[in-house]
Amino acid sequence: FRFDQQTGCGCRVTHSNMTVVEDCKVVFLATKPHVLPGVLNEISAAVSKEHIIISVAAGVKLETLEKFLPPGTKVLRAMPNLPCVVQTGAIVFARGSSAGNQEAALLKTLMSGCGLCEETPESYIDIHTGLSGSGVAYVYMFAEALEEGAVKMGMPVALASKIAAQTLLGAAKMILETGEHPAKLRNDVCTPGGTTIYACHELEKGGLRATVMNAVEAATKRAQEMGKS
Repeated sequence: FRFDQQTGCGCRVTHSNMTVVEDCKVVFLATKPHVLPGVLNEISAAVSKEHIIISVAAGVKLETLEKFLPPGTKVLRAMPNLPCVVQTGAIVFARGSSAGNQEAALLKTLMSGCGLCEETPESYIDIHTGLSGSGVAYVYMFAEALEEGAVKMGMPVALASKIAAQTLLGAAKMILETGEHPAKLRNDVCTPGGTTIYACHELEKGGLRATVMNAVEAATKRAQEMGKS
């Protein structure tokens, strides 16, 4: 973390967690999960009923956050993903026992500039971690495989990479804009006896769908385990 980069953007910076809480009413907790209890203990005495505390720490439940903070603190828990840095992320959030509609609306307004933002039951947040938080890595692996397949067949790397990324972007946009199920859109591409159905058969033989489902399950369970530690 470089303070000079932040000050260059007009941000006020400090090494003091207490200063942040004393100067701001909306506070984001963006630490590693194992660090968070120490931070909560440090700032708890300065947190008032006017504060809105928003945690993006993976696996740390609302119940745990509320345990470390004064009774009645407005607490929310959110989980963004990496594409938020290009304003195309996916964020879900849940509210604690003292956070109301006003706090939920404020968080949604703040986060919507980063992409899709939806309020969900807290139990969905760990699933979101497996689906989307970790899921971008699965997509990057698939994009890499598409690129390398094209390179194997003779296409230059730079062009293959660009086309693979555009293919994923276009496919995702069609799901969102048409509202069609991915299976329907896949079938639209698979003409009888054509190239795509032959390729899909190879993917099925490789267990693509089952492997991805297993990956989502594994990441979700790991997030749940982190919440218990």
